[in-house]
Amino acid sequence: MFIGHFALAFAAKRAAPRTSLGVLVAATALLDLLWPVAVLAGLEVVRVAPGDTPYTPLEFVSYPWTHSALLAAIWAALFGAAVWGVTRDRAGACVSGLLVASHWVLDLASHRPDLPLWPGGPKVGLGLWYSVPATIAVEVAMFAGGVWLYAMATRPRDRIGRIGFAAFVALFALLEAMAARGEAPPSAAAVAAVGLASAVVFVPWAWWFDRHREVVGAAARRAAPAASPP
Repeated sequence: MFIGHFALAFAAKRAAPRTSLGVLVAATALLDLLWPVAVLAGLEVVRVAPGDTPYTPLEFVSYPWTHSALLAAIWAALFGAAVWGVTRDRAGACVSGLLVASHWVLDLASHRPDLPLWPGGPKVGLGLWYSVPATIAVEVAMFAGGVWLYAMATRPRDRIGRIGFAAFVALFALLEAMAARGEAPPSAAAVAAVGLASAVVFVPWAWWFDRHREVVGAAARRAAPAASPP
């Protein structure tokens, strides 16, 4: 999955309206933000292998510390605890932790059997990436639904909230179209470097335009502090 992960971040704003979209984006992408670091450090291995699956030219040889089910659960608990420690927002902490875990679940649907259940354990994957049209259809539907839910739960306060949001969505649509072409990158190190660069851009960008939007409707009611007892 690619934009499918971010779809859940957008949709989750309704459930955690006091949590910045930047935090929700970081949560859903956390495993992929840790993965480039592990690759560059030599802890995990990815290989440029056109044809490994029709959708992506990458072969994920080994990534037990970022993409095994066990470690995903640990990262989810740690991230949720960190959000709770900073914000004391129970909903935001729970949703953020679930978003981290959701990354592995969506990857399970997408990848061929290369996701370990634990370091050194059996590998699983349902192989959506074996079909480019099915992958695009699922990802686009998820992303459109997530963006719609976010747009219904928030409204722009100013031009930044409107244009920044629209530009973010447009960029992800463009990136999905480029990814669907399946062009091979020059090297595994280049893939990791781009992944790190993306983190530097996407998380602050989401945080930025989300600050210029306000929650409305049911989300606003959930964001309101509980009334003190008489």
